[in-house]
Amino acid sequence: MTTDFDARPIASLTFPGVGALLDEPAVEKRGHGRRRALLLQGAELEAHDLDALLAGEGAPESVFPLPWPGWEHGFHSVSPDGTFAAFSGQRSVRAVNADGTTRWVYEHGCWDQRVGHPHTGDELQICPGYEHGSCRVSDDGRFVWAHVVLTAGEEPQDYLEGWVVLDAEDGRELARHALEESVASGSCHLSHPDGVHMGLDIGMGQDGVLVYWGRWDGERLTVHDELNKDLDRILFDVHPDHPGFLTVEHYADDIRLHALDGTVLAETDALHWDHACGFLDGATVLATSGIEYEEDPEEYGTWLLDARTLEIRGRVRYPEGRTDSQVLPLGDGTWLTYDRAAGTVHRWEI
Repeated sequence: MTTDFDARPIASLTFPGVGALLDEPAVEKRGHGRRRALLLQGAELEAHDLDALLAGEGAPESVFPLPWPGWEHGFHSVSPDGTFAAFSGQRSVRAVNADGTTRWVYEHGCWDQRVGHPHTGDELQICPGYEHGSCRVSDDGRFVWAHVVLTAGEEPQDYLEGWVVLDAEDGRELARHALEESVASGSCHLSHPDGVHMGLDIGMGQDGVLVYWGRWDGERLTVHDELNKDLDRILFDVHPDHPGFLTVEHYADDIRLHALDGTVLAETDALHWDHACGFLDGATVLATSGIEYEEDPEEYGTWLLDARTLEIRGRVRYPEGRTDSQVLPLGDGTWLTYDRAAGTVHRWEI
């Protein structure tokens, strides 16, 4: 038996581009409840403490200039202490210090997948392709994990993507794993709260999705890819108080809870879910259905699920005049929604 739960607003935020907060890579969740918002403002990347931002404190903790004018793709990352940012570019990963100076550059093949297209040698040149990788600074600030193009030659068979671990101090490549199955449209990283594992989600458009978990112990890179047998799982969330991670089927047919080795711990296909779910807290999952695809009103809504079994506990009711939207659970019992008409992000609790 399910019940209804009332959503209570606790904060609202309005400024141009605020809706980007609902895009998961824009909010870096790190261990011990630390959450940082990364917002692109013109030619700069602003790093905000998320709680401070939602409380109305508009000044960022740090600001980093974008290294490549005109490059609008890739997902970037900021070190836990805010001293540098790692940028995922079309032909390199670049670490930039808080004063705007370059810390290091790791060059790689071009993400533009047109075979044999020319380069002028100008590092500011932007090729036409929209394909991109991503990077993530580890929670201890010692490493940068990056999804890159290892080789891009004159023939299609020369194209090879990889996952590399770089030294955060000088950009030295410490380890690499060839991603022979990947022809990415884009990717994003998700750090595990155990401080050891890093997740990589690679979208390949209609060709499916690849999910990897990696561990670097200082000597050996170990990569788990058990979910890639079906090419249909999208990595969504982890929580420090829960041993599993959440995925949604490529076409949103179900939500699953997995152990790190890919074992399915629980699943639900009770509704046609959206591509929006996550841990509200260690005991509860928040997910939406029918919103993304504007389906049957009976399936339209925001739902609370048991985080162990994924059984539906009940439906979330918003105050009169509010409508359901995509959600971003923050893991601390609160979540964000975006009112597109008003250009406002709201923070809620049950």
